[in-house]
Amino acid sequence: MYAIVDMQGQQFKAEAGHKLFIHRMEEAEQGSTVEFEKVMLVDNEGAITVGAPFVEGAKVVCEVLDNTVRGEKVLVFHKKRRKGFKKLNGHRQNFTQVLVKEIVC
Repeated sequence: MYAIVDMQGQQFKAEAGHKLFIHRMEEAEQGSTVEFEKVMLVDNEGAITVGAPFVEGAKVVCEVLDNTVRGEKVLVFHKKRRKGFKKLNGHRQNFTQVLVKEIVC
């Protein structure tokens, strides 16, 4: 059983027992339970339910494992040719690691 769910503005395929890295949730504490109700699709052993836009009564229950995960550094390089202009910036995104406990239909 899996579900396509909207978490923090991004869509994820959630299955029970899988770990996901989502955009940082400031209000979530480590060990707390979070519910996401924006479920777009549920596949229950081949019986697919598609929402318009969301499936009614469906939710994904997750447990927050870590709220201080940092992603890999992404380098952003700007250059204007023949002008001698170069600029290099780095960015590391903050993530929250969650464990999908169950999918409720």
